[in-house]
Amino acid sequence: MPQSVSLDPVDLTILRLLQNNSRTTNRDLAAAADIAPSTCLDRVHRLRDAGVITGYTVKLDPARLGRPLQAFLAVRLQPHRRPIVAEFVAHARGLPEVRALFHVTGHDDFLVHVAVAGVGELQRLVLDEFTARTEVALVHTNLIFEEWSGPVMMPPRQPG
Repeated sequence: MPQSVSLDPVDLTILRLLQNNSRTTNRDLAAAADIAPSTCLDRVHRLRDAGVITGYTVKLDPARLGRPLQAFLAVRLQPHRRPIVAEFVAHARGLPEVRALFHVTGHDDFLVHVAVAGVGELQRLVLDEFTARTEVALVHTNLIFEEWSGPVMMPPRQPG
């Protein structure tokens, strides 16, 4: 398990701002954190080198890309063994409909977030790409009506 990194209030300000808008300029980050731009750039590099910042992303609207129907597929494998899990993960990650893949505990082994053009495409995906696989024992489909992002992630508060 990776170790936590010690973060001060300036680091937390930088992280909060970048999570809200990863395109925030270094100058604006520095001003908000009340530090010099060169210091801010050094801080961002340090956070990236420490593995706290792992990348920058663009959030896309699936509906505007012709994929208005989203669902979670709860998938159970049989047997649930490492080589089979690896093959399943490689297959699922190669499908253009898959937005995210989670290996989970409980009755099911995976939650797969998918975005498709419509009900027929969802049916094709489930039948042809998931249940047709010999290791897939069960797929439960849950449609997503609406999606909200969680708040900005910060380290847990320290007691005291």
